[in-house]
Amino acid sequence: MMSLNFHFYFLILYANIIVPTQSLGDICLPKDHVALFIFGDSVVDVGNNNYINTTTDLQANFWPYGESFFKYPTGRPSNGRLIPDFIAEYAKLPLIPPYLQPGYNRYIDGANFASVGAGALVETRQGLVIGLDAQLNYFKNMETRLRQELGKKEAKALLFRAVYFISIGSNDYFVPLTSNSSVLQSYSHEEYVNMVIGNLTTVIKEIYKKGGRKYVLLGLGPYGCSPLFKALKPGNTGACFEELTTLVKLHNKALSKVLLELQSQLKGFKYSMADFYTFLSERINNPSKYGMLPSFS
Repeated sequence: MMSLNFHFYFLILYANIIVPTQSLGDICLPKDHVALFIFGDSVVDVGNNNYINTTTDLQANFWPYGESFFKYPTGRPSNGRLIPDFIAEYAKLPLIPPYLQPGYNRYIDGANFASVGAGALVETRQGLVIGLDAQLNYFKNMETRLRQELGKKEAKALLFRAVYFISIGSNDYFVPLTSNSSVLQSYSHEEYVNMVIGNLTTVIKEIYKKGGRKYVLLGLGPYGCSPLFKALKPGNTGACFEELTTLVKLHNKALSKVLLELQSQLKGFKYSMADFYTFLSERINNPSKYGMLPSFS
């Protein structure tokens, strides 16, 4: 389970780009009210996969998920809360439910479009998840509804002042490395990473067109050193999965570069990028320093 310091790290990122809002039409909001919109994968999905036709491998709506905080499975792939929950609490927002949750329409607080197993590429688990392109379409549908309810000017103001949290990309590398896909034989590592980053960049630009100006991007972690991927190497005695590590490092470098480019190209574009790779590596290598004990020796 991740340290609370991890969540505080993201709260600081969020606080650095918050801008106060005003009242919207007939809905009176506190002056420090800022909506939170979330896109991504299992790191931030709070239950959208509960409402789609997929496999149980890509769902978390059964025990023991949720046992330590909610006391029941919510669809979060965690025993407790996820990063967006802590950010919402810090920002004095209610927990942002999954966009697909029946009856949820309080979009002035934000919306969570994320999906366990999703990727930036359309082909990543296509038909089993809500890919990033589909998440963008949900966002656009929500934006249309906001304009109808608040008026064009007020809806634009809400989206302009909102924060957009994006965590995506890991599954685009997991899937071809754990399946019979030949895609990584068809492209160089650099070419493939550029495809992933290209799709993500397109989505960011589309959100920008709708008014989005402030973004939090989560880099990819040291997934090649996770037990799952270590186990994929026959006879492995502890070495990391180097091909995945290479792709992750290329992804993080390319993402950092493209965000700088977007900042120079798009007026008012602001972002924070979290170095998830270093953050997790430090805790994997020095667990006791962060108050964690190894589960086995």
